[in-house]
Amino acid sequence: MQKPPDLTDRTALLRNRARALAMDEPAMFLQQLAAVEIQERLNLVNRTFTAPAIISPFPEIWADVAHKAPIVPDDDILTLKPGTHDLVIHALSLHWANDIVGQLVQARRALKPDGLFLAVLFGGQTLHELRAALAQSESQITGGLSPRIAPMAEIRDLGGLLQRAGFALPVADSLTQNVTYKSMTHLMRDLRAMGEGNALATRRRQPIQRDIFTHASKVYQKTFSDPNGIRATFEMVFLTGWAPADSQQKPLRPGSAQRRLADALDTTEIDPSSGTND
Repeated sequence: MQKPPDLTDRTALLRNRARALAMDEPAMFLQQLAAVEIQERLNLVNRTFTAPAIISPFPEIWADVAHKAPIVPDDDILTLKPGTHDLVIHALSLHWANDIVGQLVQARRALKPDGLFLAVLFGGQTLHELRAALAQSESQITGGLSPRIAPMAEIRDLGGLLQRAGFALPVADSLTQNVTYKSMTHLMRDLRAMGEGNALATRRRQPIQRDIFTHASKVYQKTFSDPNGIRATFEMVFLTGWAPADSQQKPLRPGSAQRRLADALDTTEIDPSSGTND
């Protein structure tokens, strides 16, 4: 079977990240927020992890999340040995993966039975304001669209990907972070300082036309602003799954419940066929 084309130009992505880290003030506040959220989720798990591993392009941000955990880059082939870890964290880079399911499968294989997988990535609502402003402006000026912002998965789909990858007890939840900027120019500068600039394999190599950028800035300001500036949405999706193990709880078979849901909730069941109370 023919391999699908790559979504991400890894060379460009690594270059973008290196440029961000070389800046006097790289914008790592979302990485830091993600690390705090992951740590809080770990604190809720009643377990001590002795063999963790972290997948991240920014090891200095994630070094304190799991004590003495090896931190490996988010390459297409992860440098993790199968069955050696009781915790694997994929740290805010999975949205750039050329094969998300492949990354999840590799992480699951790296886990011991009943090992925990935690991931955070940007979800589908991320930068929807910028996406809309650029699309409207470019279509009006040129009559077409260029790939400028990476497509990001919706939370309802990501839970299914965990199941496809073979994880047990999969859970997906999200956190929305709204950030205010003075202008679209300031937002674009921050994206570069995050290492989140355009690294799509199908991107245009020429800089965005000045008239498109100017028009998009006006659309953004008109449509997505408040007295403090323009709004930018960053949706963080958190994925949780466990490597299968015989000791884990199994869901009941359909129809095997010993008590009605209405009784458990102390409420009255409605018969939809009669339109009257049962």
